[in-house]
Amino acid sequence: RAMALPLPLHEAAAVLAALAVLLLVLICMIAHVTAIKMPTLHRREEEKFFVNAEGRKESVPSIHDPPTMELSVVVPSYNEEDRLPLMMDEALDYLEKRQKRDPSFSYEVIVVDDGSKDQTTKVAMKYCKKYGSNKVRVLSLVKNRGKGGAVRMGVLSSRGKKILMADADGATKFADIEKVEEGLKNLQPWPNQMAISCGSRAHLEKDSIAKRSYFRTLLMYGFHFLVWFLCVKEIRDTQCGFKLLTREAALRTFTTLHVERWAFDVELLYIAQHLRIPIAEVAVNWTEIEGSKLVPFWSWLQMGKDLLFIRLRYMTGAWQLETRKCN
Repeated sequence: RAMALPLPLHEAAAVLAALAVLLLVLICMIAHVTAIKMPTLHRREEEKFFVNAEGRKESVPSIHDPPTMELSVVVPSYNEEDRLPLMMDEALDYLEKRQKRDPSFSYEVIVVDDGSKDQTTKVAMKYCKKYGSNKVRVLSLVKNRGKGGAVRMGVLSSRGKKILMADADGATKFADIEKVEEGLKNLQPWPNQMAISCGSRAHLEKDSIAKRSYFRTLLMYGFHFLVWFLCVKEIRDTQCGFKLLTREAALRTFTTLHVERWAFDVELLYIAQHLRIPIAEVAVNWTEIEGSKLVPFWSWLQMGKDLLFIRLRYMTGAWQLETRKCN
């Protein structure tokens, strides 16, 4: 019986290239067909109100309204009853001192309880009662939407000329807001009043690698490569949860956002780049806090899939850069 001869090298390469093209076409089709073209911005009835310091319901404002505050701080919180107090104490201490130095400075902190199963809302309400509901508001979501979904609901309910995203764990020193504000200021003149300043931990990378396992370091570099290759070229650290946006930039990006889980920061910056919104990256102090919700391998896998799908869905037209109104 004659033995089958192996394919010549150039023919084998052609077969592999054809298979790779077919696989890419298949992934593109899956990304396009499974895309939710218009993620809902609809609020449930219970989410259209917040409870004020006196225990009465008040309607949430809208980002479509003119601003009435200098700064809104949006704090997404899921099961954060233990870590939230440290962050809130530091943030409010800074904000109160700043207001005493400059009486024209006004602020609000919006804690978005993302469907927590613990006492996050109760803990946050203590600050509302202490500082008043004009300064601290608690927005409780009926169902968990994911970090991106929680930040978006807080942003859409904000009153500030500038809007800061800040994590509930307090990993970033809150006074570093002055650094990201300086980064925003240096971008002026802002086209259409839009600009974004991102806190960054990129300068701490060497120290963090020394403390991490080889596997986690490999995952980190793989994620950074995918972000650079697929979505965002200019920003080294897309995932730091300390970002400052002008109101107009927040309105334009968050009403277009599709991803509601961990990779939402990447889509946010991807949208900003396509809209030619200027972006600054500013080094901030950062400390790793215990209690992270990320499960290293599976979270990175999910985020890798999200990055690929962000690029493919915009590229194939499944997602559009459209501004929508929340109701």
